[in-house]
Amino acid sequence: MKRQLLVMGTLCSILFLGTFNWSSCTAKKEAVTATAPATESAPAEKAAEEPPSVPPFIAAIQEKIKGKENLPAEEVFENIQILKGIPAGRVLPIMRMGFSQSLGVKCSHCHEFGDWASESKPAKQVARDMWVMTGKINQELLKEIPNLQSEQPAVNCTTCHRGEVKPATNM
Repeated sequence: MKRQLLVMGTLCSILFLGTFNWSSCTAKKEAVTATAPATESAPAEKAAEEPPSVPPFIAAIQEKIKGKENLPAEEVFENIQILKGIPAGRVLPIMRMGFSQSLGVKCSHCHEFGDWASESKPAKQVARDMWVMTGKINQELLKEIPNLQSEQPAVNCTTCHRGEVKPATNM
């Protein structure tokens, strides 16, 4: 039960705290507005609100798991280690929003294209280890900080990475 709470808490942090790229929405809306002025029916606003298109390889994965979205990820995907117990339908959004956007990388940063279960890239294990570290910070360490001005303080990938593979440092 504690592990499930840990995983769910971390997922919520990743999905809701800072993983949305607001600048891309602003840029898209400005680009649409610049090319076609909005009318009363507001076609420019509707275009800006549409979700970005899904790359073909992700669409193929979504098609492959179709009908299995509610099964645990480890029953649908090969070599799932950290996201065990998460519904399979949540894996791709977590990967795209939680990891790709937070680190400013593409899937190929951690995965071999087409052989997603491969362990050939060290970045995949680093991501797993960082996930565990984030969980420890959120579930254990933040609770021990006295006078912290937050009811449920949390960190996630974006807290340090801010869209960059290498986290920002003070040096």
